[in-house]
Amino acid sequence: MNSMTLTSAPIHIIFKELHENFGGTLNASSIEHTLNLDNAIGKGHIRGIRFDSGFSYLEFDMMFVENFTLNIETLEKAPICFAYCSRGKVAHSFGDSSENNVLGNFQTGILTNAPFVNNNLYFTKGVQTKVSLIVVNTPQVEINQNTNNINYRIQELFLNGQPATNSIYLGSYNLKIADKIQQLEAISQDGIVRSLLIEGLIHLILALEIQQHTDDVRNNHRHSGSLTEEEMDLVCEVSKYIDNYPEQSLSIGELTRKSGLSPSKLQEGFKLMHGTTVSDYIRDVRLIKAEQLIKDTNLNISEIVYSIGFTSRSYFSKIFKLKYNCSPKQYKDKQKNIAVSA
Repeated sequence: MNSMTLTSAPIHIIFKELHENFGGTLNASSIEHTLNLDNAIGKGHIRGIRFDSGFSYLEFDMMFVENFTLNIETLEKAPICFAYCSRGKVAHSFGDSSENNVLGNFQTGILTNAPFVNNNLYFTKGVQTKVSLIVVNTPQVEINQNTNNINYRIQELFLNGQPATNSIYLGSYNLKIADKIQQLEAISQDGIVRSLLIEGLIHLILALEIQQHTDDVRNNHRHSGSLTEEEMDLVCEVSKYIDNYPEQSLSIGELTRKSGLSPSKLQEGFKLMHGTTVSDYIRDVRLIKAEQLIKDTNLNISEIVYSIGFTSRSYFSKIFKLKYNCSPKQYKDKQKNIAVSA
């Protein structure tokens, strides 16, 4: 199988079609579906989430065995689709058009299309590709209807009251969105907590995509900085290293040696991805880890300070209070009081 057509249907119908055509193992709940594959089609997963607000989220994290085309049918009232590629690249065309646009690694894209015109996605064989799609329904505005609804506001922003046409916007590189998608993958909670965390992150990713479009239009160009895709991958790896090993030696010199990036490239990457400097990012990761240790362990404050890479308790106390509006000792005492009352 080198191509497949998906009907415009609810998430559970789409995943039934995917499962019937691709095989694999389907895990489904009332709002979330994941199809895991490791067969002659390819290896990876396809994930779908629906929200009552009229949004849906589709994620393809796949390596196909052969070049593969996914044709997605649209109806008379086509949605607006916000795309992001966090690994590899994916090409797109409208209907029978032979003109392809390529969404590259860490790049944003926004799609609108005329009624009944399909969207075609092209995946290259042997390339691990991860693309995320936030699909926003565009309902008909009726008299006396609440137009403060976010769907209507997005529709007004990108269509301005006009009928949708075949249009694709390929935006700048944005590493902050990749960071949020990683957070989405890391959610381990169940039930309503999981649903709230997922929906919150999807809304945040959507906001970042809209802001990227706004910034690009304002600047009248698509600024991606001086970083190549390979260098942006290295920035992601450095971020993961800091997240996993906050207690290690994390000076700029040490991180540049590990990554092979120059100090200026590393700082530029962190500004793009996290909106902050390398040093401030390290500090925030350590503070978050410290808060967790104070809450979940019996370590005293001094033990926590040195276990997360700080060398000064007074400095730690100062920045902890700035972030959490109480001292580490006050926070620990509150945790003890909660435990006693429980």
